[in-house]
Amino acid sequence: MTDLLDVERIRKDFPILTRRLADDHPLVYLDSANTSQKPQQVLDVLDTHYRLHNANVARAVHQLGVESTEAFEAARDTVASFIGAPSRDEVIFTKNSSEALNLVANTLAWATGPLAVGAGDEVVITEMEHHSNIVPWQLLTERKGATLRWFGLTDEGRLDLTDIDSLVNERTKVVSLVWVSNMLGTVNPVADIVRRAHEVGAIVVVDASQAVPQLPVDVAALGADVVAFTGHKMVGPTGIGVLWGRRELLEQLPPFLGGGEMIETVAMARSTYAEIPHKFEAGTPPIAQAIGLGAAVDYLQSVGMEAIAAHEHEITAYALDRLTEVGGITVLGPTEAVDRGGAISFELDGVHPHDVSQVLDSRGVAVRAGHHCAKPAHARFGVQSSTRASFYLYTTPPEVDALIDGLHYVKKYFRVG
Repeated sequence: MTDLLDVERIRKDFPILTRRLADDHPLVYLDSANTSQKPQQVLDVLDTHYRLHNANVARAVHQLGVESTEAFEAARDTVASFIGAPSRDEVIFTKNSSEALNLVANTLAWATGPLAVGAGDEVVITEMEHHSNIVPWQLLTERKGATLRWFGLTDEGRLDLTDIDSLVNERTKVVSLVWVSNMLGTVNPVADIVRRAHEVGAIVVVDASQAVPQLPVDVAALGADVVAFTGHKMVGPTGIGVLWGRRELLEQLPPFLGGGEMIETVAMARSTYAEIPHKFEAGTPPIAQAIGLGAAVDYLQSVGMEAIAAHEHEITAYALDRLTEVGGITVLGPTEAVDRGGAISFELDGVHPHDVSQVLDSRGVAVRAGHHCAKPAHARFGVQSSTRASFYLYTTPPEVDALIDGLHYVKKYFRVG
């Protein structure tokens, strides 16, 4: 492997990576698609905010309130710049990607005029979606009498686009898809799907939860209408997500939640609403979390997203190659690191994924086992669950080697192969 990043220097920024686990095993953290670890720089910002600046935002004119508000809104500026948003007002803070996607689906259910979804309309998703990008659209179509359709998957774990012109048609109102699959690792050709959707007047929603942490992102160039992602997968805190949307679309959508701060004025008979983004940020927002997300973005930018993407590609290619040395392994998804992210789901013949995970954990190797909130994708490949190893900017080749050694040990432990 080439030295795309000074990974050893980067690892020093993450205190948890020095942990020793049971039986004095060093932590080998291969579950970053689930949640990433946090650098000291982010931890320090959170600590400083709570110790020195804690106050509610936009509701107090005292010094602490001003400081908190300024830091919160500065984080919005930082995120907007990071993703290439044309306007800071198009960046809405949510608590995670799930809330962001539910916000879009619900407000479309309540929309009037051209955005209204009703009987005869269609919503198109894909078979590789996280449940957060399936269930909200099921609820929308069920409630409005619309039809839910989806792109299938090829045997390689890529979208089957052979019928894109018939699947995305004049009845399509929304196309919602994942940019990078959390289970298969597939990087989808979002721009091609956006182009077809816009030809028929549909809006495009992109779940970028796995993309924003590991790829350079420019939402204006991407062409989608809405992009959702979450902070905790990009070295930021839990409890903070982002919904970016085109201004003209957000301005047409009704509010999602009612309460403080999302109003212009309230009377007993009716209320009027604030401008975006505040129209969609009812109540006390995740203040410290947003400020922490701003620090996380600063950290990622200091490392360089191009370098992170290149490292992710190389470490994934290395892992895919080494997995071929373990007999009985079946990778679910692309087996080459081409248009592929850093999550590898696999089966080990004769051993349940939960057993694989537990034995690996006994050796300090942390992976995920289960359906990864992607049950339809697992069903497509005829399995109920899988083991998943996922990598990030702090993952090293020796950690991949520890995974491979651990899998050989699992085979011996269960006497398979």
